[in-house]
Amino acid sequence: MAHRHWLDPLARRLLLAAGLIPKPPATQPLANPTPAPLPSANAFSPNLSGDNRPGASQANGNDRDESIETDLLALKLEHNPALRLGSAAEVRRAASLGWRLDVNRATAADWLRLPGISADQVDRLLRLQRAGVQLSGAEDLQHSLELSPAQLAAWLPLLDFRWYAAPPAAMATPPRLDLNKATASALSQLGLSAERCQRLLRERARGPFQDLADLQQRLQFPADLVEGWIGKVRFSQGKAGPALPQPGMPGPGASKPAAKRPLH
Repeated sequence: MAHRHWLDPLARRLLLAAGLIPKPPATQPLANPTPAPLPSANAFSPNLSGDNRPGASQANGNDRDESIETDLLALKLEHNPALRLGSAAEVRRAASLGWRLDVNRATAADWLRLPGISADQVDRLLRLQRAGVQLSGAEDLQHSLELSPAQLAAWLPLLDFRWYAAPPAAMATPPRLDLNKATASALSQLGLSAERCQRLLRERARGPFQDLADLQQRLQFPADLVEGWIGKVRFSQGKAGPALPQPGMPGPGASKPAAKRPLH
């Protein structure tokens, strides 16, 4: 007969007691049996912290996850203080760690750490800063950059709006280079190689650049190279400057070849 019976547990116990079915073989005890843990004294006492409410376990789990993410971000920022934040959640965690961005003294590198900010927005902020314009609060920033409420809310935990009596002397900077008019020699001062300079001039001949975003879309230069131009360049909207001369064509200012005289 099979060791297990098809009857329910009560009938099986009766048959075992009557000796009608064999007893199962005794199991060997464990070498080091581990006693079952005893319930804690307050296992069934009221939870004063409110953790017995519906969803409390999930909330506690979320809190633990948030704490872990914050600790990970702290390690990343310790290793790389210039780390760019990728989301509103990372902005909130960085703020909880004590990080702040001084709106009226921030550099281009400071602003570029915020998620979703564009090069044109950073350029506008730096131009306002050089002009001595100070932003007194979130409304000023939203109006200056035409921010959506969601983007403003994502940045706010990190932003400090400090008022300064007078702009520092360091704000006096040289004039910005007009990328739609600059010569090749002037462009080379921006760190452009000869090949990239030629590409810029050829593309500019097709039409003037509107802004840094338009330039980057058309030329696909390294992002860190273009970001380094923020606050240093501008874009006039008139006719673009001269392009490179085509092979076999005289450059600007070259004299025209003399007309051939007919042979007699």
